[in-house]
Amino acid sequence: MPQAWYNKQFGIKKLTTETGAGQWGSALAFACQLVGLECKVYMVRISFDQKPFRKLMMQVWGANCVASPSNETNAGRKILAEFPDTPGSLGIAISEAIEAAVTDTTGQTRYSLGSVLNHVLLHQSIIGLEAKAQLKSAGEKLPDVVVGCAGGGSNFAGIAMPFTLDKINGAKIDIIPVEPTACPKMTRGKFAYDYGDIACMTPLMAMHTLGHAFVPAPIHAGGLRYHGMAPLVCQCVVEGLHTPQSIDQMECYEAAMTWAKTEGFICAPETSHAIAGVIRQAKQAKEEGKEKVIVFSYSGHGLMDLMGYDAYMSGKLKPYYLPEEEIIKSEACLAGHPQAPARKSGKW
Repeated sequence: MPQAWYNKQFGIKKLTTETGAGQWGSALAFACQLVGLECKVYMVRISFDQKPFRKLMMQVWGANCVASPSNETNAGRKILAEFPDTPGSLGIAISEAIEAAVTDTTGQTRYSLGSVLNHVLLHQSIIGLEAKAQLKSAGEKLPDVVVGCAGGGSNFAGIAMPFTLDKINGAKIDIIPVEPTACPKMTRGKFAYDYGDIACMTPLMAMHTLGHAFVPAPIHAGGLRYHGMAPLVCQCVVEGLHTPQSIDQMECYEAAMTWAKTEGFICAPETSHAIAGVIRQAKQAKEEGKEKVIVFSYSGHGLMDLMGYDAYMSGKLKPYYLPEEEIIKSEACLAGHPQAPARKSGKW
């Protein structure tokens, strides 16, 4: 809503954006519908195919959703010419959405990013602020652990940043962003200056990255298939304020099944990473004989992603740990980029 509203006030008529699994695309489509803007969404191809109802949700709210890479942009055509069978990536979809905005001759189209950037993280922080109010109403002051799944960083930062302030001020809180082993930028990537998209149209950002040319394996957690991470989250990792973990999709789906059978809700594949992280923390607390307050962000439902559950239950999914040689290959695109400072500053 903030992104759609501010663009509307500025006189913009149309927004372009990318989406991984479709959650952000759906959100922006609805926001544009409410304020009267056109919306064009480039949806990562593998998710476009795996989650057709996400596309229909966006169409219900008036958005035009196309599979990325597409033949509508120079960036998309170039990728398709080189890799016609590519599953796509958020880096590719971002390039297409930016190109569509900057080449619009009317000057009334803008690009809207759903994660990574400071203003998006700021908007999302309402999640953590509401969580604090909920804790207070339950008679709790602060949690011992905060967990969230992390793709580009906005959902995780939304729950984590208000509690990060408490940690900076001395509170003992473990803050854990969880990423897939198929796309482990925080746990195995470089901390370097990199582009947010494959066509290098964004500014360089200091972040943990697998390289802007990285195309992740086609896991069902499409919203976590991004090569980089929000610079603010990455700096928190460097400072030791956040401790990232990577968890394989099999453990995550097992956690999702446990959640569904006990809570009655079927979570999104992305959210299953947070739930898997919570289960790890709960088991550890039990082993240590400690009582802990654990807060996590339940960030998406899985009713549009049931094909992933079907693949898991039928034995079609396998563990996937990104090979080191793939990381070396993908990070080759960082050659010549300045390295981000690796030392801790010790100050905020």
